[in-house]
Amino acid sequence: MSFAVAAERAGLALLRSLEPEEAHRRAIQALNLRHAMGLSPGGPVTSPRLARRVWNLDFPNPVGVAAGFDKNAEAVAATLASGPGFLEIGGVAPRPQPGNPRPRLFRLTEDRGVINRFGFNTEGMEVVAARLEATRAAAPLPAPLGLNLGANKDSEDKVADYVAVLGRFAGLVDFFVVNVSSPNTERLRDLQGREALAAALARSLEAREAKAPGAPLLVKIAPDLDAGELSDVAEVCLAQGIDGIVATNTTLSREGLRSAHAHEAGGLSGQPLFARSTEVLGELSRLTQGALPLVGVGGVASVEQAQAKLAAGASLVQLYSGLVYGGLALAGEIARGLDRG
Repeated sequence: MSFAVAAERAGLALLRSLEPEEAHRRAIQALNLRHAMGLSPGGPVTSPRLARRVWNLDFPNPVGVAAGFDKNAEAVAATLASGPGFLEIGGVAPRPQPGNPRPRLFRLTEDRGVINRFGFNTEGMEVVAARLEATRAAAPLPAPLGLNLGANKDSEDKVADYVAVLGRFAGLVDFFVVNVSSPNTERLRDLQGREALAAALARSLEAREAKAPGAPLLVKIAPDLDAGELSDVAEVCLAQGIDGIVATNTTLSREGLRSAHAHEAGGLSGQPLFARSTEVLGELSRLTQGALPLVGVGGVASVEQAQAKLAAGASLVQLYSGLVYGGLALAGEIARGLDRG
């Protein structure tokens, strides 16, 4: 076992001894410290086999880190130096908001899952954008950077919030993701209905054309949609000219869980989500017939699971809960495994 691998495992064991949200905060700090000391792996894992071009963006490899890991753009350079082929920051809302009371993040160790009810905690777009401006001024980023567009919980017009955040980050990120599927923001999932989704995407696309022409605009959906609702999402996205779909966000289902934390409110991610999110991904691939690039997220924690997402129709995959149990090195490990075939 190499020193780096041994150190990573020791660090993970230490983090798992901490309260989950505190462990996440410490992990971000450690990641930045390692990068500042010049000890990061050196950048995204890549090879001619792994590299791909999607939305006219060059991805060193198809394994990215999902929104939620680096909500406030605190560790963008350090994360991308650790192996993943892209990163999605956020979600970010226009105004700062603290989110729900703690505890609000729970490890479901027996199920290899996570439940969160953060309630869209964010430092707000001005703070996050200023931090990202400083990061970009320091050095070019080695891989694409996306932004998950969010809304304030008390906002009467969620789409206006998306538009505001998109405008503030124009030129700072490479792609945008409209989040209509977080289960922890009241009435947000109502935007997934056919008419509401069409209106939301039309306004978001209009803002994209005005503020960041050519930047890919994606939509992130829930895994809890039924067949008819998925069909509506596909039809609306194709009709509106959306650039891609992220499938999926967390689930409200609690089927088959064994952990003592299974009763906690919030969105469930990790291994219990893998089968359903992959099923949704495959159905979207069938419905869109390859016309839209899809991003597969939900329960990816191994090379085999990443391969399953790609086989189901994903152009790219993302990790989130897998990082809790496998560390950030997992992204690079999966990418290298994909390269070996």
